[in-house]
Amino acid sequence: MSPDPWSWQPAGPRRWEQATSLIRLDGADTQRFLHGQTSAAIESSTPGSWIPTCCITATGRLRALAEVLVDDSGAWLLLSSGDAEAVWHSLDRVLFPADQVRLGPVTPARWITPLGDALTALPQAPAGQWQARENGNGWLLGRQLVLLAGAELPPWLAERTPLTALEQEHWRLQQGWPAAPGEINDDTNPFEAGLADRVSLSKGCYVGQETLAKLATYDGVKQQLRRWHGPAPEGSAAAPAQGTALFRLEGANNGSSGTSGSSRAGQITSALALEDGMWIGLALVRRQALQDSELRAGEGSQAPALHLSKPPAFVDPPVGAGRQG
Repeated sequence: MSPDPWSWQPAGPRRWEQATSLIRLDGADTQRFLHGQTSAAIESSTPGSWIPTCCITATGRLRALAEVLVDDSGAWLLLSSGDAEAVWHSLDRVLFPADQVRLGPVTPARWITPLGDALTALPQAPAGQWQARENGNGWLLGRQLVLLAGAELPPWLAERTPLTALEQEHWRLQQGWPAAPGEINDDTNPFEAGLADRVSLSKGCYVGQETLAKLATYDGVKQQLRRWHGPAPEGSAAAPAQGTALFRLEGANNGSSGTSGSSRAGQITSALALEDGMWIGLALVRRQALQDSELRAGEGSQAPALHLSKPPAFVDPPVGAGRQG
């Protein structure tokens, strides 16, 4: 068994930062419009609400991860991963002259999360709520801060050392946060990516609702996101490429009813080579292999074995929940 890289914690007061995009929607129909165009229930939300959701296609595929920040005159759509321009165009295409919604441009922003030591003394918004900064250039979401591009960090974040690029990716993979293009694309749906808590199955009609309801009703999720790790084979510096096929181990007692024989079990969606010679990443694993503790990155007994685990951020798909409506 290879060492477990998933216990890593950033040392000292640190911060994790990612580029995001904002789209402003104004008008009396904003909440109704976003209710029908994203996966979460938004229409009855009160001003000040922070609602995690997904932007999805008519066939239930992931277009982007999003947060909706509702206010008195409309809402901000915060896109943390995915193609913001594609989302903007998809919203613009379904806006009608009768809709009381004005769609603003895509605006760059930053999402900063404090990590490591001394977190309890930091400012914090109530659960499920956002708080605007006094100067109007950002919003507090829990202990996280969203800032417009170009805005200066407040001292309580500026004094925290930023993670390196490798550390940022390590932290994302460790939590199991899906990102474009590996996990968020036209081939995956929210249930496969562990985003069931961002999907309402009882709010009525919305884009992609029929597909997601069928997946829940008939237990139709065919693959799920898992994290993996393993030692890099001797002479292999680069981690496996995105899209590398995964196979079940031949003759291994892997807890999946004792079946032997190699078979296709999924594919790698993200990968990172750590400085200590360890590989880590995420993969979409087929249903029949979800109980396997190991899979091979490639076919044959010489392909490297990878150890699997469920990410802490993964929310299990619903089973039968689609019958609610």
